Amino acid sequence: MYITQVGAECAPVAKVGGLGEAIHGLSRALAEQGHQVEVILPKYDCLRPDLIEGLHRAYEDLQVPFYDQWLACSVESGYVDGIHCFFIDPHSDHGFYQRGRIYGEVDDPGRFAFFCRAVLEFLLKTGKQPDIIHCHDWHTALVPVLRWEVYEALGLKRPRVCHTLHNLSHQGVAGEYPLRAVGLDPARLMTSDRLLDRDRPHAANLLKGALVYADAVTTVSPRHAWEILHTDQGMGLQETLHTHSHKLRGVINGIDEGTWNPRTDPHIVQTYGPEYLPGKARDKRQLRRQLGLEEAAKPIVAIVSRLDRQKGVELMRHTIHYALENSCQTVLLGSASEPWIDELFQEIRRHSDGSADCRLILEYDEALSHQIHAGADIMVIPSLYEPCGLTQMTAMQYGVVPVVRRVGGLADSVFDANYSDQAFEEVNGFLFDDPTPAGLESALRRAIRLWFRYPAYFRQLRLNGMHTDNSWSGPAQAYLDIFEGIRA
Repeated sequence: MYITQVGAECAPVAKVGGLGEAIHGLSRALAEQGHQVEVILPKYDCLRPDLIEGLHRAYEDLQVPFYDQWLACSVESGYVDGIHCFFIDPHSDHGFYQRGRIYGEVDDPGRFAFFCRAVLEFLLKTGKQPDIIHCHDWHTALVPVLRWEVYEALGLKRPRVCHTLHNLSHQGVAGEYPLRAVGLDPARLMTSDRLLDRDRPHAANLLKGALVYADAVTTVSPRHAWEILHTDQGMGLQETLHTHSHKLRGVINGIDEGTWNPRTDPHIVQTYGPEYLPGKARDKRQLRRQLGLEEAAKPIVAIVSRLDRQKGVELMRHTIHYALENSCQTVLLGSASEPWIDELFQEIRRHSDGSADCRLILEYDEALSHQIHAGADIMVIPSLYEPCGLTQMTAMQYGVVPVVRRVGGLADSVFDANYSDQAFEEVNGFLFDDPTPAGLESALRRAIRLWFRYPAYFRQLRLNGMHTDNSWSGPAQAYLDIFEGIRA
């Protein structure tokens, strides 16, 4: 198949979080299975051109309609980890992608609406007719709308559109201006069964448009597909999701095993694998030396996360106190999304200064993230909601036993050591249900006790996790099945 991926991110050249990793990992897996894969991105000024091989001008004068103007764009091309990528670069006073960052601008709906129109104009003008256009999150939600409302009649007849929901808390809600800007008729589209937002009169919900117009809709785990239909995690889109539930499916993400692999990781002092676990002990000693923790017969309980409400910051704080009270060492790595959250963890750090058992690093550090995975024993992920989650998968890859809340992709990938009905060799962690201190303790207590009292069983959980297949090969095949279905 000929597949075009369209997104606001693609690791490592334009990455904010899991969205960029997902587009990169899936694209590589599809290409490795022999399919023709291209990725189209905006050309941000914060792009990493040093990671693009053979970057060159591929299309000189792409004229894209915007309100009553035609904005000139150039399109550059190159390869990122072997993936063929195109970068759309508008030449206008709007400076759509010259903001020093990918998101967070007041005109984000307009910036990404223009990108959607530019993508389809590029495909049309170059004669590209992919079998599948695979779009991601609200930033590309107008692609299926424009494809049907405008470009079908202009000759872009072959592609079918699959749209993946990565995070429903961001939906691209704005006035009608993004629709007008790219030549869509608000009077026709802003109805309750199309793009009109449920809660805000006179507002367009771009993501809702993708649900209505795409040929297939996916989200990033089977459990989360159920949650967005039947709980408040549908974030106000439950009615539209139910109407179009026949085309909704959950496919769990994979992880990039080239980046997250203790056998080859350049960031750690001793590589290791399930066949050689003693190497992990050396990485644990090195992590302690690096962070100034005492060398002691204690487990290291780690949190590596964005410090955000969604991730359960109050439960993270309780994790630190509970682990220290129960003879563990704790390490937290993460940056806060809001000032009050930053102050919450700054206060813990002030009180733990000088402790031989606790370290908080309140920033993002890629190398240290790898080193914590290599040295830790237990990883706590107390998310209030988690569409997929990658941390539990990378933790298992490194022989770290995850303690997670039973939501979304966490529930689809972690199987409880005591209460799962999976085979013994498939259990790999501990789960809890209630987002409360008591709920968290019900799982973390069992993990800590197992480390102290039954080390052989704890070691087996490590090995079970390391043998779990969290690669992109299975998810890629699931997407191919979906693509074949809508293409037929």
